[in-house]
Amino acid sequence: MIAALFPAAAHAELVLSQLIVELQPGKQMRDDLEMWNNSPERVYVALEPREIVDPSLPTQRERREPDPEKLGLLVSPGRAILEPGGRRLVRLATLLPGSDREHVYRVTVKPVVGGIDASDTGLKILVGYDVLVLVRPERPVAGVTATRNGRKLTFTNNGNVSVELMSGKQCDGSRGRCTDLPGKRLYAGGSWTVELGSEGPAEYVLRSPGKMDRRIF
Repeated sequence: MIAALFPAAAHAELVLSQLIVELQPGKQMRDDLEMWNNSPERVYVALEPREIVDPSLPTQRERREPDPEKLGLLVSPGRAILEPGGRRLVRLATLLPGSDREHVYRVTVKPVVGGIDASDTGLKILVGYDVLVLVRPERPVAGVTATRNGRKLTFTNNGNVSVELMSGKQCDGSRGRCTDLPGKRLYAGGSWTVELGSEGPAEYVLRSPGKMDRRIF
């Protein structure tokens, strides 16, 4: 039905090289991500950074600040024009001094609507991204603990850096079957509970800065 209503549809395809960037004052102060235009038309791109304060906590909020020095993160350029097949590097750099906690940012990368060159009515489909930027503390401490209550497994992050809970699974030894469990990025101070399918042991990989740890609960 949509195809009948909009016979001349234009799909502006913007692609990014990565969606998660990790920075650390004194070590990895900056990084580049590449964006390119896979569509046959020119794309106008806007980049908008913001800080996520107290991520995953009840007090979570967004902080927007046009001055990179005050925000603590430089995103350059803020706007770009990509010709068909064109590529452009975006520089992400932390302007923060060393900190004892992790700073979390989101950078919205979105195409800006332009004109449609067609004789018929057109629909332009725009796809944007929300890049996660983690500015790690000087001394990252991954302090994730877990408690098991029957089929409920609760993780708590008592450290100062976010930890990725990944490759979760629960296996039935008698049948030789394994069930995948959901993953989660657990921010400092946050808790998360996953419902298990049985009383058997569960397994997760905990990824923190410079470390991969497989645990059974």
